[in-house]
This record gives sequence, C-alpha cells and structure tokens, in this order.
Amino acid sequence: MVVVGWMLILINQIKNKMIKAIKNALGLGPKLDYKQALKNGAIIIDVRSKGEYAGGHIPGSINIPVESLMGNLNKLNNKNQTIITCCASGMRSGSAKMMLKGKGYTDVHNGGSWFSLGKKIM
Repeated sequence: MVVVGWMLILINQIKNKMIKAIKNALGLGPKLDYKQALKNGAIIIDVRSKGEYAGGHIPGSINIPVESLMGNLNKLNNKNQTIITCCASGMRSGSAKMMLKGKGYTDVHNGGSWFSLGKKIM
C-alpha cells in the first residue's frame, strides 16, 4: 500500500512538471510585466513578414521574419537579454520563442499578437 501511494505521488509530480513545461513552451507560463521589462532593457522581435510589419508595428520593435530568424541571430548578441516575440496571432512568435530557447537564449517570452502587446505596453 505504501509503495502504491508513493508511486501515485511521483506520477502526479511528473504530470505537473510536464504540464508546466508545455504551458511555458506555448507562452502560457508565468506572466511577464511587458511594460516593466521594456523599461529594464527588453527588446521586441516582430517575426511577421516585412509586408505585414510595414502595415503596422510596435515602435522600436525589430522585424526579423520567423523564416529568417536563425540566419539573423547575430542581431541578438546578448543571450541573457529579455526578448519578447510577437506576430499577428501568437503562433509564429511562439515558434520563434522555442527557436531562440533552443539556441541558448535564456529569457524569451511570447508576447502574442503585436496589436495586443502594443496595448499592454502603452
């Protein structure tokens, strides 16, 4: 009986860790105060196409389309700098977050839609 109880506790802990990892990967983890992060030196990377970016963007954001992100990592020298990714809906920015994390960038956040992110930082 005791062994079964410990096994259930262990399974529950593993499940909770997996759920947390999935939420973080999708940008659903702990909330970031975007406005404060920018005051502290964070940068916004808009991963939409150049045409989408030209149609409207957050002032001061850097446009690096997601399909060319890996070829432009030289523009992101500090792997410990807070980076906020955004796009039209949050899907591409979520992919960009994962790509950057995979390359060793430590503080990357999916800001979701550029329009909603813009409202959060105003």
